[in-house]
Amino acid sequence: MTPIQVLLVDDNEADTDLMREILEASRLHLELATVPDGVEAINYLRKKGSYARAVRPDLILLDLNLPRKDGREVLQEIKEDPKLRLIPIVVMTSSAADADVVRSYSLGANCYVTKPVDWRAFQEIVKAIEGFWFVIVRLPPAEDSASDEALSH
Repeated sequence: MTPIQVLLVDDNEADTDLMREILEASRLHLELATVPDGVEAINYLRKKGSYARAVRPDLILLDLNLPRKDGREVLQEIKEDPKLRLIPIVVMTSSAADADVVRSYSLGANCYVTKPVDWRAFQEIVKAIEGFWFVIVRLPPAEDSASDEALSH
């Protein structure tokens, strides 16, 4: 069985560690890659530099408040790129501001989740995301040819 590829873009090391711990305990076969900022996220997705062998993610978990290039810019750049725009993006951030929610959806986010402060609530949210995106939802195929074919119709 091919593992589900997840890219986590978050500069908060504690959140990254917690996310990894929760996903590794999953019954699903998931592989989690992490990057700490928006510049690294775009390099990873475009397989630049040290990410030349990066695997295209099936889902991106994206924080908004990132160093170097913030999550809003990353979201916009991904959704404007024909080779990347079909990758579902879950914005998972500490911001509960209506302006961030509206802007994220207008830029093409597939989902917006406010990170809870409580560890158990965080765990439940990650499990809910996992159940929805990896059990219920059918994700687009990762092959570039499938994306190209869909775009040509």
